[in-house]
Amino acid sequence: MKALIYGGGAVGLGVASCLIQSGEDVDIVARVGTVSALRDGGLVRTGIFGSLEFGPDEFGAYASVDDLLREGSGSRRDYDYVLVCTKSHDSSKVASELSACPEILGDGGKIVLFQNGWGNAEIFASHFPKDRIYSARVITGFQRPKTNVVDVTVHADSIHLGSLFGSDLDPMRPLAEAIAKGGIPAEVVEDVEKDLWAKMLYNCALNPLGAIFRVPYGVLGEWPYSREIMEAMIKEIFSVMEATGHKTHWSTPEEYTAVFYERLLPPTVRHESSTLQDIRARKATEIEALSGAVVRLGEEAGVPTPVNWTLYEMVKFMEGRNLSAD
Repeated sequence: MKALIYGGGAVGLGVASCLIQSGEDVDIVARVGTVSALRDGGLVRTGIFGSLEFGPDEFGAYASVDDLLREGSGSRRDYDYVLVCTKSHDSSKVASELSACPEILGDGGKIVLFQNGWGNAEIFASHFPKDRIYSARVITGFQRPKTNVVDVTVHADSIHLGSLFGSDLDPMRPLAEAIAKGGIPAEVVEDVEKDLWAKMLYNCALNPLGAIFRVPYGVLGEWPYSREIMEAMIKEIFSVMEATGHKTHWSTPEEYTAVFYERLLPPTVRHESSTLQDIRARKATEIEALSGAVVRLGEEAGVPTPVNWTLYEMVKFMEGRNLSAD
């Protein structure tokens, strides 16, 4: 199996470590600093699934697709899988870059989106046939304490692989087996849409508030004021899902909210949202693919989303101030 990991952040390095451990042929496209660190020190994985170290000669690392095609050997193309592990705000750029290099995927390669939020698959579907695009739901916690080190901090459920377009799921089975063999459980599921909307509910309830108040998830669950805001957001999202024909694993916001407080929040009480981490790092956030996606779908369906809209605008203000100051 040949796999290209596009995006050398925490998730990308975490998944790459699994595939390298399984003996697969892996290349990584990442930022220049990450590529330099990987070429110098290899890839290291630590955390709850044990420690692994891979030398620079056990995988390829490139600063762009052009570099990959120019520097790599003749075998560095025609990948079976391209795993997109970038932030959601980079989806358009990545889709355009990959579509301009058809030799990367050849005739049968598949794109698998390991991204947060909603709407990424539609962006890629504007560049590629839908039967080549798959989605992954990841609720394993990855952190990057050093540029070439990924730490697995928490694991709530296996990585789920599936299609939002009703495509044949058989091509995902070898990938799921390779990831699982490399140490992180993974499986193929019939309805990944339900998983992605479950993650949307979780992320939209916690990420914006965590960033605005600059607190970990657990603090948001302790206070009635923040709980009321989160519950209002959840109700709005269920209304949008109902109006737009999307579904998740729970029929009502009340069912989900009970599970949210009893099962989903407790294991992650110390976790700080990626939105907060991006704000602190003065980077662009993924709020467009989270609360922003809910607001846009609500507008299209005529469903009011005042709570999601307000928090979306607040995060955009924080993000805009950071980026304009650079």
